[in-house]
Amino acid sequence: MADLTGKRIVVGMTGGVAAYKTAELVRRMMDEGATVDVVMTEAATKFITPVTMQALSGRPVFVDPWDPRVPNNMAHIDLSRGADAILVVPASTNFMARVAHGFADDLLATLCVARACPLLMVPAMNREMWGNPATQRNAAQLRADGIVLLGPVDGDQACGEVGSGRMMEPHDVLQELIAFFQPKPLQGVRVLITAGPTAEPIDPVRVLTNVSSGKMGYAIARAAREAGADVTLVSGPTALATPRGVLRIDAHSARDMMSAVMGETPRADVFIAVAAVADWRVAEASAQKIKKTAGEPPTLSFVQNPDILATVAALPGGPYCVGFAAETEHLDQHATEKRQRKGIPLLVGNLAQDALGADDTTLILYDDQGRHPLPRQSKLAAARELIAQVARRLPAGRVPTLAARPAPGSPSAVPSAPPSPLSLP
Repeated sequence: MADLTGKRIVVGMTGGVAAYKTAELVRRMMDEGATVDVVMTEAATKFITPVTMQALSGRPVFVDPWDPRVPNNMAHIDLSRGADAILVVPASTNFMARVAHGFADDLLATLCVARACPLLMVPAMNREMWGNPATQRNAAQLRADGIVLLGPVDGDQACGEVGSGRMMEPHDVLQELIAFFQPKPLQGVRVLITAGPTAEPIDPVRVLTNVSSGKMGYAIARAAREAGADVTLVSGPTALATPRGVLRIDAHSARDMMSAVMGETPRADVFIAVAAVADWRVAEASAQKIKKTAGEPPTLSFVQNPDILATVAALPGGPYCVGFAAETEHLDQHATEKRQRKGIPLLVGNLAQDALGADDTTLILYDDQGRHPLPRQSKLAAARELIAQVARRLPAGRVPTLAARPAPGSPSAVPSAPPSPLSLP
């Protein structure tokens, strides 16, 4: 099922050259199953036409607050009723100021004031406009009022300048919107995750590694962040993009990963060891390239790498630990033995030949009560289900932030200066 299936989103467009990105965003939202109603300001129609947005959304576009297509002439009321969210993209300096001060002088502004649903804004403006003290005061007021601001980001701007104020790219806005609607069972919890392979040097040009793509670990990092967690990802070499809002630390070898993990563990409430860490490394890696000769190939001696998961699990008062086991045979036996050997409460097992490099997977959870298979599904869907399981299993009182976590939608759930744009209004 697409991530926005059953959601009705009102997309508000204000005047700005970034309006062209909204056209792409609307199309991608529909690909994810959303129903999209577009409302434009008069200024927005100077940059892109209502005809274009109607063609992309497949629904009437609204500009006039007195639109006769609405039987009761109350578009500002009717459009927000039944909507799951209003997303203003791009949000101009002027529009942010108007909403911050409660102006209701056109259809979109009135809709925002009269809304009965969450409001998200995606700012887009010149760097000087974004940095202006008045704009920053307005942004702070919007956040204090429970309005979610997504961005802006740094980059090239239409005026030729470079700096903060650029609108987020459509795929990033879409990912943030999807994340906004995900449950937040780990709000405020600090999660440390390892992902990907490690690479153990043989000489300056050769390594011992494995075929792990990192997809599962990256999906879990995204799912944990969607669930409200503060996520740090220690990653081996991969070609994957870092999930939005996740702090990534690159590690090359098993010892690099061990060092990074141990540096982050004191701040972690949960540790999820997904990385395919090499069990061995070459005892004496050559400082120079080993040359091919006509005789016998070189003989390599190996030593065992540190066991990252077992080390973290043995820490007094350490984080709640989740391990992974990718096996090629006898999965139940090997996974059960590994969980007991590592001394961890939860281990996730799968068959390597069915999962490595693939976009979907079948996970089996092992704990003191036995085995709990999950259906075959995309790695992101499996990651979300795993994160939900971890949230339910965290011991009461082990993570202080859980007891203090405000209920979604409560005023205390909205920070005055949020570290993440995903806090529910």
